[in-house]
Amino acid sequence: MRKSSVLSIAVGSAVALVPFVAVAPAQAAAPTRAPAVTAPAAVQAAVHTASSPERKPGSTKATPRVNPPLLRLGATGPAVTSLQTELGTKGYWSGKPSGRYDHSTAQAVMAVQKVAGLGRDGVAGPATRAALDKGVMPKARSTKGRVLEIDLQRQIMLLVVDGKVTSVINTSTGTKATPTPKGTYRVFRQINRWHTAPLGKLYRPKYFFRGYAVHGVADGSIPGRPASHGCARVSTKAMDMLWNGGLRIGDQVRVY
Repeated sequence: MRKSSVLSIAVGSAVALVPFVAVAPAQAAAPTRAPAVTAPAAVQAAVHTASSPERKPGSTKATPRVNPPLLRLGATGPAVTSLQTELGTKGYWSGKPSGRYDHSTAQAVMAVQKVAGLGRDGVAGPATRAALDKGVMPKARSTKGRVLEIDLQRQIMLLVVDGKVTSVINTSTGTKATPTPKGTYRVFRQINRWHTAPLGKLYRPKYFFRGYAVHGVADGSIPGRPASHGCARVSTKAMDMLWNGGLRIGDQVRVY
């Protein structure tokens, strides 16, 4: 006689009920092999889970990129110093790193933006920093001697020595109504002070053609577009640099 019952199997924290058949005593003498007891698939899975060490899958999330903060006039700190150092290293003149985002720094940033074809606001944001990291740099047209190149389309100046650009300076040249004349000239006159001209005050002007000069203006008077009466405007600090060996009497000025 057979009697059905249920076997309770505990594996780890999993419990499964497995049906089995019990053989009555009268039939015990018969040499009958009991069928193998196989746990259900769910129990086998539980056994595997309980007996295997727990594995924590590695994270597949990409670490989000943290953009550097926007830097603008008045900002201070190590981030500004780092920016100023990189500008100088890449050839964009901004003076000695000071840790303060001053007018010279904004002018250098604007020069980068002009070369890279970005918006011209003088604020160092992600796009400007990316362009600087890529090393965007204009190429000189001259190949020999000391030359100051004035790029009217991009509104930048290049200090070039034997075909190599040594400094890029932001500038604002003449408007369509009062354009800066294209051509190749030489510095023939200079005035080492603020000079009052018929059209305004010029800081340490260096004349290259008739009354046209490269000169400094009050900080803030150099927008990202042509705005002068024909001269090439730069910051007062950039003009000081040009006086300290950057541009001398007899040096060539090439406007294109």
